[in-house]
Order: sequence, then structure tokens, then C-alpha cells
Amino acid sequence: MKIRAAMAIISCFVSCLFAVSTVADEIGFLSPIVGSNPGVTIAGVKSGGAPWVVSHGFAVLNDEGRLRVDLRGLILPSVGTPGPVTAVAASVVCGDAAATTSDSVALSVDGNAEIHAKLQLPSPCLGTIVLIRATAFNGTPLPAPGPWIAATGLTKGSDSDQDK
Repeated sequence: MKIRAAMAIISCFVSCLFAVSTVADEIGFLSPIVGSNPGVTIAGVKSGGAPWVVSHGFAVLNDEGRLRVDLRGLILPSVGTPGPVTAVAASVVCGDAAATTSDSVALSVDGNAEIHAKLQLPSPCLGTIVLIRATAFNGTPLPAPGPWIAATGLTKGSDSDQDK
């Protein structure tokens, strides 16, 4: 009886390890998203002219180029809304260049948006950064993605497990 119980436990343990390994293989990049500050250029893309904040946001990118971005509360703190920005897209930076950009999606008046895209990435894509870029102002699409207003990264105090 003890041998059967031990075998069942080992079997479950090995199955769990396999499942975790499979999920981990599908995520090549996972990062929170933070708002931008004026005067910052990343991979030749300038940031917006005013500071932006994000209540909650993350980006997930796998090695097959599947990108998921979830944004909540992407706003200009000076007005409490996204202001004139009505659509955004995600550009994936590899090294020192914006390698590819998703299609544009609507940005709600609360600053919420979800981007799901299948992108062609160079291999390898080193130094990965995801830039959230303005693509429409007051409902009028831009001819090309504009400034970045949020990006993957960390801010001081964003880690809830930090030492006090």
C-alpha cells in the first residue's frame, strides 16, 4: 500500500514538472508595463511629450512571436484620461531597433486596451523591450506609429516583495 501511494505521489510530481516546463517554454518574455517620461528615446523612438502612468499592465511574448499586452489605466496623470490618444500599438524592440509593430487597437477613455498579435521576430531577439505607441489622436489614425507612451520595465517600489 505504501509503495502504491509513493508511486502515485511520484507520478503526480513528474506530471506537474512536465506541465510547468511546457508552460515555461511557451513564455519567452514576461514583463510589467510602466508609463513613459518625456525626453526618452528607445531604439530611435521618442517618448511622448508628457508623462504617462499605468495602473496595471503586462506584456507576454513567446519565441513564436505571439504577443499579448494587457493595459489598464494608461493615462496622462495631469488630466486623468488618455487625453487625445484613442489607439495604440505595440512595437517589439530587439537590440537597438524596433523590429516589428502590431496592428493598432482602440484605447478606451479609461486607458484600457488589449493587444493580441502574431509578429515576425528576428532570431535571436536580444534585449527585448515592448513599446506601447500612440497610433491615433482624437480618432484620426496616424500614418505610422507615433511616440511611445509606455514600455516594459520596472519602477522603484513596483516590487511588492522589496525590503523595507
